[in-house]
Amino acid sequence: MQFGVVLQNDPPAWRVVDLAQRAETYGFTHVWTFDSHLLWQEPYVVYSQILAHTHRVTVGPMVTNPATRDWTVTASLFATLNDMFGPRTICGIGRGDSAVRVINGRPVTLAHLREAIGVIRGLANGDEVDYKGNRLRFPWTTGSPLPVWTAAYGPKALALTGEVADGFILQLADPAITEWSIAAVRKAAVDAGRDPSAITICVAAPAYVTDGTDAGLAHGRDQCRWFGGMVGNHVADIVARYGTDGGGVPKALSDYIAAREGYDYNSHGKAGNAHTDFVPDGVIDRFCLIGPPDEQVRRLDELRSLGVDQFALYLQHDAKDSTLAAYGERVIPQVNLRGAARS
Repeated sequence: MQFGVVLQNDPPAWRVVDLAQRAETYGFTHVWTFDSHLLWQEPYVVYSQILAHTHRVTVGPMVTNPATRDWTVTASLFATLNDMFGPRTICGIGRGDSAVRVINGRPVTLAHLREAIGVIRGLANGDEVDYKGNRLRFPWTTGSPLPVWTAAYGPKALALTGEVADGFILQLADPAITEWSIAAVRKAAVDAGRDPSAITICVAAPAYVTDGTDAGLAHGRDQCRWFGGMVGNHVADIVARYGTDGGGVPKALSDYIAAREGYDYNSHGKAGNAHTDFVPDGVIDRFCLIGPPDEQVRRLDELRSLGVDQFALYLQHDAKDSTLAAYGERVIPQVNLRGAARS
C-alpha cells in the first residue's frame, strides 16, 4: 500500500516543506495539499520547493477545481513542474468546495469537470486539445505523464470517475462506504470499456495515533471532528440532489448531517471548528483512523482488502510530528511487511 500525507499551506511555507521532507524519510510516497487560494498560501509555489528538497515523492492538490484557475494555467503549472523535476506531480480534482464557495461561487457541473480533465491532462501530456473553439498545445514541452484523480461521493460523480479518471479519491475511511464507492467506480469503468484495475484507489482521512487510553481516544476524536464537517459540505449537496430515501446513496453517508446547521469556511479544516459539533463520535470513528498503532494497522489492512491502493492521511491536528513518526516507525512497516533476506 502507498501512503500519502495531506497538508495545509499554512505559513510559514518552509514548515510545509519540512513536513514533506520528513514524510518522504518515513516512507510516504505522496505529498498532497489543500488548494484554496484565499484560505491558504499558493500550493504550486510550495510544490516547487518540496520537489527541490525531496527525491522521490509525488506532489499534487487534494483537490483543485476547474473554476478558480483557467484550465490551461493549471495544465501549464503541472507541465512546468514535471519538466523541472521529472514526472513527480499528480492532479487531484473535484467540482470545487472552499476555493469556490468562499468567493460566493458554486461547484462546477460534472460535464464541466469532465471537459476540464480532458484539457488539463491532454495539455500536460503534450497533446493538442480543443479549448474554447481553438486547437491548443504547449510548444515548449514534449509532455510527461500527468495522472488525474477525481474526488467523488455521489453516484454520478463516481460514474464519471470510472469513465475518465486515472484514480479515485474518497475523502473518508468508512469501510462500508468505501466498498460501495469502489464498486460504483469499477462498474462505470467496465461499462465504459476500461480496465477497472487501472484506476488507482485512494482513501484520504485524518489519522491520529493515540496511546490506547479512553482519554487519548476522546482527544483524538475532538482533534479530527472537523473532518466530518468538511465531508458534510459535500454530503449536503448529495442529499439535496438525491434525498435521504433511495437514490442509491448509502444512509451511512447521508444520515449524519441531519443536525447540520451551517458551516464557517474561516475554520475550514481546523481542529476545534465550532460548526462541526453536530458530528457524532461514531461518525468520526468510521470516517477517520484514531487509535494506537495496532488499530491503525488493522484499519489499513481492512481498507486494502477492499481494494484501496493508497491511504492519504490528513495531518490537521495537534500531533503532526508524532503522527508522522508513528506511521513511519510503527504503522507503515507493519502494513508493508518486507520478506526475509534468507529462508
